[in-house]
Amino acid sequence: MTLKLSGYIDLPEHVKPGGFDHAAVYRSRGRLYVAHTANDALDVIDVMSDQYLHSIPNLTGVAGALVSEDRDLVFTSNRGENSVSFFSPDEETKSSKVTVGIRPNGLSYDPARNLLLAANVGDPNQPGSFTVSIVDVDKQSLVANVPVPGRTRWTIFDAERDVFYVNIADPAQIVVIDAEHPLKIARSIEIPAAGPHGLDLDQDTGHLFCACDSKKLITIDVDSYQVIDQSDLSGPPDVIFFNPTLKHLYVASGDPGTIDVFDTSSLKIIETVATESGAHTIALDTDQNKVYVFLPETHRAAVYIDQS
Repeated sequence: MTLKLSGYIDLPEHVKPGGFDHAAVYRSRGRLYVAHTANDALDVIDVMSDQYLHSIPNLTGVAGALVSEDRDLVFTSNRGENSVSFFSPDEETKSSKVTVGIRPNGLSYDPARNLLLAANVGDPNQPGSFTVSIVDVDKQSLVANVPVPGRTRWTIFDAERDVFYVNIADPAQIVVIDAEHPLKIARSIEIPAAGPHGLDLDQDTGHLFCACDSKKLITIDVDSYQVIDQSDLSGPPDVIFFNPTLKHLYVASGDPGTIDVFDTSSLKIIETVATESGAHTIALDTDQNKVYVFLPETHRAAVYIDQS
């Protein structure tokens, strides 16, 4: 067994229907931030003691959480109010908010230029609402809403190649945005599976991992933009995280409620761990090789340790 369950962390009960969404770990501060969408709040967990600390309120429909240790910032996307927010962990109550496109979800960040990209889900009934928003964090202002060809999913920033990658559900592709020229799409990568969703990158190998709704994991070489592997998943995936130390990829599926663990050196699945129905989001603490799984039915987090 690779992932061993070490315990649970009780989190606040849901105030309204829903559950959890994206999460991020601030390694040097030992904090985990998870979007508690049902509560319009960001829950904060101490990853050293695995204890719930408190919640940061007034983030309507919070969907995304992202950390920049370079800039000592935490970002959220607030889908219910079409905004992003950011704050220093030392001043959680002094967040700045910027209005962006319609229903922001995925977040990625260029710390060198202090640019935040918010991938907006949009509204199919509003033409032109499928966009990504570019935010100047220094000026706390929206630079532009850049049109994309369809509904966005997750996004990441590749610091080595100086580009943002953004998953598009339909048409199935990844759009690439040059961080130096972020007001247009530089190119698109066609994905041979329906519904690109979760996204992460192995910087050492240049392998980009794209988990798709059609229960496929697609691996792309980002220097050639070629698909190099397709693997089966146990369910339609959502959040994925890559562990660069162990060379493991963790893929969460809410239906049936599993984590698929891949060895990214061989691109083979190691094991599938049953979690809980609806548990589609996870977080990764690479310092301790801990995987946190957020369980919406029981409003708690399961803590697993990768023993590899």
